[in-house]
Amino acid sequence: MSDSNKDRWQSDLTLIADAAKEAGAVAFGFFNQSPEVWWKNGDRSPVSAADFAANKTLETILRKARPDYGWLSEETDDDADRLARETVFIIDPIDGTRAFLGGQKVWCVSVAVVHRGRPVAGVLYAPALEEFYQAVEGGVATKNGMPLAVSAARPEETSRLAVGEDLLKTFPPEFRERVSRQKHIPSLAYRIAMVADGRLEGTFVKGNSHDWDLAAADLILACAGGGLVDLDGRPVVYNSAGVTHKVLCAAPVLRIDEFLTAFAGRRDS
Repeated sequence: MSDSNKDRWQSDLTLIADAAKEAGAVAFGFFNQSPEVWWKNGDRSPVSAADFAANKTLETILRKARPDYGWLSEETDDDADRLARETVFIIDPIDGTRAFLGGQKVWCVSVAVVHRGRPVAGVLYAPALEEFYQAVEGGVATKNGMPLAVSAARPEETSRLAVGEDLLKTFPPEFRERVSRQKHIPSLAYRIAMVADGRLEGTFVKGNSHDWDLAAADLILACAGGGLVDLDGRPVVYNSAGVTHKVLCAAPVLRIDEFLTAFAGRRDS
């Protein structure tokens, strides 16, 4: 990475960090206040006044500051113009809306800068937990200013995995015996951040996740010594025409092959 790009991404990180904090404060103002709710995706997914307000805050700040960047947000109608841009903002104003509406604290603002398909700056802000994660390409991931590192647990030790009970039952018995299944974590971005800070050894992400769920957390995990990959071990590519993804695995780099092999060895594979 050239020095000019390094400075550019660091400047972008400062920008998105400040924007995420402002959007987080806006969203937090609606927390436990019963905001108005609508339903989308065939009435399967809630979206609230808090999502829209946080999205507006982010869009106002970021698009003004970087008018040449593309834009992809869960709460903005998609514009194919982003496909012609080398660099885009990828946004989820509230990742974990159901948790937010239920008064649970595990939700976050997710903001990433993606360049040529990969994240180069990313932040996650969880206001109710008072946690702020950030990373820039080539740098060290931090949580509230302190460096992050993935778990150093070895394969023979117990692995704390965020994985559905039904899925885990299909894994080889010798693998299941070494797994401590963690309870459901309602924000996907936050779940990946838990792998980055070592509270989880890994997680499997069901198919149909979206760019905005993943991009910022992907970079934070990478800068902490982990990886987010598909079942062939390939990194996620962002800002394509399609923004959904098949099954993914997040884990420390040294454990990815182990987890992918276990997945391939399922009884129903």
